[in-house]
Amino acid sequence: MEIFTTSKIAELDQYTIANEPISAIDLMERASLQLTKRIDANYNADQRIAVFAGPGNNGGDALAISRLLAEVYFKVDVFIPDFGKNPSECFSINLDRLKHQPERTTITRFIDGEFPELTQYDLIIDGLFGSGLTRPLTGFPARLVKYLNQSELPIIAIDIPSGLMGEDNTGNDREAIIMARYTFTFQFPKLSFFFKENERFTGKWEVLPIGLHPAGIAQKITSWHYSDLEKAVSILKPRGTFSHKGTYGHALLVAGSYGKTGAAVLAAKGCLRSGVGLLTVHLPQSGNQIMQTVVPEAMVSIDESENIISQIPLQARYKAVGIGPGIGQDKLTVKALRILLENYKEPIIIDADALNILSANPEMVKMLPENSILTPHPVEFDRLAGASESGFERLMLAQKFAHDHRIILILKGAYTAVAFPDGNCWFNSTGNPGMATGGSGDVLTGILTGLLAQSYSPCEAALLGVYLHGLSGDLALIGSSEEALLAGDIADHLGKAFAFLKSHPDFGKAEKKSQF
Repeated sequence: MEIFTTSKIAELDQYTIANEPISAIDLMERASLQLTKRIDANYNADQRIAVFAGPGNNGGDALAISRLLAEVYFKVDVFIPDFGKNPSECFSINLDRLKHQPERTTITRFIDGEFPELTQYDLIIDGLFGSGLTRPLTGFPARLVKYLNQSELPIIAIDIPSGLMGEDNTGNDREAIIMARYTFTFQFPKLSFFFKENERFTGKWEVLPIGLHPAGIAQKITSWHYSDLEKAVSILKPRGTFSHKGTYGHALLVAGSYGKTGAAVLAAKGCLRSGVGLLTVHLPQSGNQIMQTVVPEAMVSIDESENIISQIPLQARYKAVGIGPGIGQDKLTVKALRILLENYKEPIIIDADALNILSANPEMVKMLPENSILTPHPVEFDRLAGASESGFERLMLAQKFAHDHRIILILKGAYTAVAFPDGNCWFNSTGNPGMATGGSGDVLTGILTGLLAQSYSPCEAALLGVYLHGLSGDLALIGSSEEALLAGDIADHLGKAFAFLKSHPDFGKAEKKSQF
C-alpha cells in the first residue's frame, strides 16, 4: 500500500471525480457509508451519539454519516459550531439532506463559550477539521477540541483527528488536537499515524477503502509505503526439490560476551529458523558450552578471549555476516569491528553494541559496505545520527542517513520503518506491544543474516525479515498475552510465519516476484 501526502490524496479525489466519473457529493456518500457500516457493526443503536461537524468537507462527511446512522435507527444529535467560515458545497448539500430526515436526529448550532452538555451521550464523532489542516488550531476551534477531550467520552475521528496534520506535527499545539479512541481514515493511512507521539490522538486506526481511481493512484509517486502480506508473499522464494544445505548459504553471527551469551543464542535461533543452510556463531570462550548445548544446530567459532570478542574470523565460505548482539564495547571489540569493515566489502547486518561502537566512532560509519543493514531502535539511532524533536524529524533523518551512506536503515518501533538508499521508506504492518522485550532485536538480527545468506538481496531481506519477525510475534500471541511474550517465542514461531505466507494463493507465482 502507498502512503501519500494529504495534498496528493486530495488530488486523487479530484482525479476520481473526473475520471470515474463520480460527483464529489457521491464520493463523499461512498466514504460516509463505509464509516457508517463500521460504527453500526461495533455500537448499539440505543447509544446516544453527538456529532460535531465543521464547515468543510470533513463536516460534510459528518453530516452524511449522521443521516446514514439515523437510517439504521441510531439517535444522533448534530452540533455545528459557528467558526465564521462559509460552508463547503458538500457540507451544504448534506446539511439539506439531513434536514429532510428529522426523525432520530437533531441539529444545533452554537457559538464560542456555549458548548453543548455532553453527559447524556455515549459517543462523540469528530468531523470538525479534515486532513487539509496546515497550521495549529487556535481560538474557538482549539477551545472546542479541548472541551471535547475533557468529556472523556470515546471519540471516533473521521479520516483524521481534528487538529492533527497529515505529515509534520513538530510545531503543532498538542493540547488542541482531538484525542480519538478510533480513527477511520479513507483509502490511505496518513504519514503522521506512524509516529509514537501521535498515538494518543489517533487511537486505533483503520483504513477504509472508498474506491479512489486505480489509474490515478498508479500515476502518483511517493517515497512512503506500507508493507503488507501481499508484499511479503511476493518476496518469499519457493524451495527447490533438489536443494541442499549449501543452497541456502553459510552465515556468520558475531555475538555475545560474558553475561550476554543469551543474545547470541537468540540471534542464532532466529538465523536458523529463517532457513539458512549453515550457521557459525563466533563468540567468546565463556559462551561455547552454552551455545553447543542450547543450539546444537549451530557451529561455533571460539574467540581467543575468554569473555569478549577480540577478533572476527573472515572466510570466503560465509555468504552473510551479522554482528552486534551482546558483544559489548571493549577496545578490542572496537578494533575487531574496524578490521572487519576494512576487509569485508559485502553487506553486513549491524545491530546493538555494534551500532553503539559506530556512534562512538563516527569515522567508521563511512567504512560501511554499501547496502549494509543497520537495525537501531530510536535511542540508538539518535546516538548515531543526532537527536530529533519528533517522529517525523527522525524519519526524515533516517531517510537522509540511508541515502547519504548508501545503506539500509531499519528504524525499529511499532511500525518499523525500513529506509533504503534510493529514498524510499516502507513501514511494517506486523508486530505487537508484546515484542517490546529483551532479545527481540537479537532475533531480528538473526533472521536478517539468515535471509541475506540465502541470496535474498539486502532490500528483500530487510522487508521480508522485518515482516516475518512481526508476524512471528503476532502468531506467538495467539492463546497467550502481550505481557508473557518472550523473544524466544518469536524465534519459535517463525515456522508458522513462513507457513502462513506460503499458504497465500499468490505464493510462488513468478509474475508476482518483487523487483529491486
